Amino acid sequence: MIKIKTVKIYPISQTLKTPFKTNIGYVVDRDSLLVEVIDHDGVSGWGEVVAFSTPWYTEETIKTCYHILTDLLIPHILGKQLTHPNEVYQLLQPIRRNHMAKASIEGAIWDLYAKKQKLSLSEALGGTKKTIDCGVVVGMSSLKEMLNSIRKHVAEGYKRVKIKISPEKDIEIVREIRRHFPTLPLMVDANSSYTLKDIDRLKELDQYDLMMIEQPLGEDDIIDHAKLQDQMKTKICLDESIVSYTDAKKAIELGSCKIINIKPGRVGGLTVSKQIHDLCSQHGIDVWCGGMLETGISRAHNIALASLENFTIPGDISSSSRYWEEDIVYPEIKVINGSIHIPNEVGLGFKVKRDFLEKYKNKEIIN
Repeated sequence: MIKIKTVKIYPISQTLKTPFKTNIGYVVDRDSLLVEVIDHDGVSGWGEVVAFSTPWYTEETIKTCYHILTDLLIPHILGKQLTHPNEVYQLLQPIRRNHMAKASIEGAIWDLYAKKQKLSLSEALGGTKKTIDCGVVVGMSSLKEMLNSIRKHVAEGYKRVKIKISPEKDIEIVREIRRHFPTLPLMVDANSSYTLKDIDRLKELDQYDLMMIEQPLGEDDIIDHAKLQDQMKTKICLDESIVSYTDAKKAIELGSCKIINIKPGRVGGLTVSKQIHDLCSQHGIDVWCGGMLETGISRAHNIALASLENFTIPGDISSSSRYWEEDIVYPEIKVINGSIHIPNEVGLGFKVKRDFLEKYKNKEIIN
């Protein structure tokens, strides 16, 4: 039994070692909200708000999540008794959407629950893998910089590379990367920058043996994606379009995609992520775990989630050192020869550096 006594929020800000650019956003300083849920036995669990400071990925931002957490979610959940984290999703249903805010509390409760059950988070979720393969994302920059970055990551052992594309920067970039890396497992992410008017251009990508094209069309679309997938050999992966189990179910029924990217923050937590994973497994749809430039807390959640059987594609789960001079958790999350070992310690399997919370504290987020 879990009876929630306290929920604490820690606003922090870190500077990325390398700025991250896509066609819809540019991130240098990464603001985050870390969430600690403590029960009446004094056991605590950790979660993280993975929204960005501006609403370029979804409608949520760090500041809107802070408001939703402090004014609505935390008062709603304090004092509640739970037997399992699966109950959190339904408990928070009276508050519509705001999935990233909800996922931060739900993830913390999953961590807390695993600790009380003396299980690793992977075991608590039903994960079976001992290691997971890891991929890496290369942001938009000059072709020379992208090739150098890919070369470095291939040498580090990453099992696949994702690049960002847009109608202004696509075919030529892919062609050159393929010329230098003809057998590299390569995927492209369009972040909704195309329409069906671009169908002939998108079909040109079929010749480059890509693993997938992620979210080519509108972020709220599953109809046009079905039309596009019907005409493309390359597998379409949906990301922003899938914000619920129902979205995944409809996309599968319509044939809108052959792959789904699961991000716990986007869909409302680990419980829904697992439900989508199970649904996709039943229908032969591959899944993988996407990244949000997270701290080690969310990265640890993603590692545990990706230990589920149907996560067959290397996820965006890189070493902490790729992003940060210092991460919030120890031991440091490291990719070794393209893989990460699943922690077998209870809960997340990583400990939070409490001095970090003060060192990187950002009061501006809550003002």
